[in-house]
Amino acid sequence: MQLGATAGGGLLFGFSLFGCQKDGDRKEAPPEKAVGTASTEHSDTPAGLARDAFIRIDRSGIVTLIIHKVEMGQGTFTAMPMLLAEELGADLSKVKLEQAPANNELYADPLLGGQVTGGSTSVRGAWKPLREAGAMVRSVLVSAAAKNWNVDTNELQVVAGSVRHQASNRSAHFGELVDAASKMDLPKNVKLKAPEDFVLIGKTMKRLDSPAKTDGSALFGIDARLPNMGIAAVAASPVTGGKLAAVDEAKAMAVKGVRQVLRLEGAVAVVADHFWAAKQGLLAAAPRWDDGANGNVSLAGIVADMMKVSEGGGAVAKNAGDAVKALAREGGRKVEAVYEMPFLAHATMEPMNCTVDLRADGCDLWVGTQVPALAQGAAAKVAGIPVEKVKVHNYYLGGGFGRRLEVDYVIQAVAFAKLTKGPVKFIWTREEDIQHDMFRPYYVDRLSARLDDKGHIAAWFHRVTGSSIMSRFAPPAMKNGVDPDAVEGAADLQYTIPDMRVEYVRHEPQGVPTAFWRGVGPTHNVFVVESFIDELAQAARQDPLAFRRALLDKSPRTLAVLNLAAQKAGWGKPLAPVAGRKVGRGISTQFAFGSYMAQVAEVSVGPDGDVRVHRVVCAVDCGQTVNPDTIVAQMEGGIIFGATAALWNEITIDKGRVQQTNFGDYRMMRINEAPKVEVHIVNSKDEPGGIGEPGTAGIAPALANAVFAATGKRIRKLPIGEQLKKA
Repeated sequence: MQLGATAGGGLLFGFSLFGCQKDGDRKEAPPEKAVGTASTEHSDTPAGLARDAFIRIDRSGIVTLIIHKVEMGQGTFTAMPMLLAEELGADLSKVKLEQAPANNELYADPLLGGQVTGGSTSVRGAWKPLREAGAMVRSVLVSAAAKNWNVDTNELQVVAGSVRHQASNRSAHFGELVDAASKMDLPKNVKLKAPEDFVLIGKTMKRLDSPAKTDGSALFGIDARLPNMGIAAVAASPVTGGKLAAVDEAKAMAVKGVRQVLRLEGAVAVVADHFWAAKQGLLAAAPRWDDGANGNVSLAGIVADMMKVSEGGGAVAKNAGDAVKALAREGGRKVEAVYEMPFLAHATMEPMNCTVDLRADGCDLWVGTQVPALAQGAAAKVAGIPVEKVKVHNYYLGGGFGRRLEVDYVIQAVAFAKLTKGPVKFIWTREEDIQHDMFRPYYVDRLSARLDDKGHIAAWFHRVTGSSIMSRFAPPAMKNGVDPDAVEGAADLQYTIPDMRVEYVRHEPQGVPTAFWRGVGPTHNVFVVESFIDELAQAARQDPLAFRRALLDKSPRTLAVLNLAAQKAGWGKPLAPVAGRKVGRGISTQFAFGSYMAQVAEVSVGPDGDVRVHRVVCAVDCGQTVNPDTIVAQMEGGIIFGATAALWNEITIDKGRVQQTNFGDYRMMRINEAPKVEVHIVNSKDEPGGIGEPGTAGIAPALANAVFAATGKRIRKLPIGEQLKKA
């Protein structure tokens, strides 16, 4: 942490997001440059101060935080200022944000090791560094005031952006102290507030990004506008790896407003004055394709291959005791099941888009991305220019869900930009977006368990088969052939089971690109584990809640959320009847992303298999809350997102082509279909856990278990709606 003054007058404070660790302790940090280099913008910035990773306070008292995370609806642009303002003593309304530029060295997340927003890590990673930074700046402001007034620092208070001396009735806002503060020495250490002294943290605060999103002034990637900018509609080969065979360029150019037709090996774009002309030009171009090697790929073939591969042994992710031997013992009851999870698209509200201005002297991108530095590097590689010549203008994201962790759409846009001049905005239609997504992997899970004579789980075996995203996205994370994401929620069970073995079999589906999807590993494993736990409870002739309680003797926080959700849902009490429909209640619990959660779902099922979700009760222990209202919103949104997928969504493939096209056949939950969601937050002082993804994971098994309670039909394959139709 270092201190300096801005050239225009004010306080500049640089800090490392990795906190006060020694260099040797930064196991996942980028190289030494993570702390930064001398500022080129501010000539009086001390050498070694991070160029942009800083807090700025100007003479008017406005506090500016250069934020290393992106905002995609999850609330980081409010939570991060709250962390800083709490220890700084700032007026939250006077804390402004600037999006950090692309720089994988300066802005690496301490938990992820790169400039990435994902994995429910934003608050977890910034919890200590941002508060320490705020406390450091508060200390020098107080020292400056104490020196000016010739009083002891212990006599001063910091309240809402001002330093006050009650005895003499003097006060000064931060802006009046910045020049003097910039010359003070930083303290060697600071004491952070105790939770009982928090003024902002743990209190519901209005979202700082809401006004701009309400009045329309907020800018998303798709809102980028530049002088004389072209708008392009794009189409890629419907089969992965396919090539463009022919295109009717003359017909496309005949459409009024069309400027140019751009061709790549596997894609075509029509540039026009506006999107309607571009889209009509693309239709007129009628591109034809050479499908290539993946033209005969089908979902049935992919699943058959996975089923076969899943029968063999896998890499060991967890081995406690001897599950294989314990399963073979005589007595008790052995239960086996095979579960399947479908490919899923992200279907973000804002479809993929990227605006590119490629020139001889550099390249500018206007985009919404979860990985600005990766986007910068990818663009530089395609353009054949140094990475520092690429500037990323990162906007709000109209939904990320892991889709914008990928840079395929940036690579495509820059490749097209090499074929034209001037800025062009490349937009994917919804059909292009769904059919050329990078999908949540298909999974096949084989489970076996043995119940002893008392109905307790004596042995547990779980083999996960699926694509490895980590091997592509973060290869060093792979250990002994195990993808940690693929087994999260399976290898770290909170249940006490004496003999347990979890294996992972990597299998890459031909012609289907896979990627992270809001919660990835846990969204798959929590469904499988919690559904199978219900199966075991049935086999043991025990109530599903009581069965779980007996297994959680060593996980008090999981047990607490389970009990809270059950109590608030009225577990054990009869549900109100719904005319002509069967009703049921299901439960699930989980530990994922550092947070503990339980959900109870109440459903009704019609004679035709139609499932309606009436109520979901969610209990969550995510440690110390920052903005409780954001937690509630994330739970509500995650539950709707997860329920939509669990009930209706799947990506199917025939002749190498994705069959789904738009929301007509990749259904979204409507307002009138949304359940009442009740969220109960455990009052905890533990360090924060993640909150953006857990809600998505827990709802699928709660729904499936509720359907079983209503109908007696066990759901081992999603989506639920399709399975009930077949039944």
